[in-house]
Amino acid sequence: MLWRRRIAANVGLNLAYRTAVGAVGGLVLIVGVIAIPYPGPGWLIVFAGLGILSTEFTWANRLQRFVRTHYDRFMVWFGRQSAAVKAIGVVMTCVVVLVTLWLLGTFAMVGGWFGLDAAVLQSPVLG
Repeated sequence: MLWRRRIAANVGLNLAYRTAVGAVGGLVLIVGVIAIPYPGPGWLIVFAGLGILSTEFTWANRLQRFVRTHYDRFMVWFGRQSAAVKAIGVVMTCVVVLVTLWLLGTFAMVGGWFGLDAAVLQSPVLG
């Protein structure tokens, strides 16, 4: 790519470009990691973040291959498990989601809409 070679030829511009790619890719990766336990495309976002980072950083390309390989292996393994193991996976995912929502104060906020001010709804982190 000619435009990328032109950027790479200018040391300051190349540093700024790599910093921007690192910041955007890192942000997307962090959002993806946070989204993993929730319904939706958490892993897709993780792979998108690693893909952005791998355009400039070889370590991200290696990490993307490593994570993808292990993710695929886990999904094959999980698909072969009994209904009980799959149910435990669903329950554990629900627990992670509920605990996260509680820690973020979501239950207290929604409870406030309905006049519920129970102490148990309050986040221990946010008070």
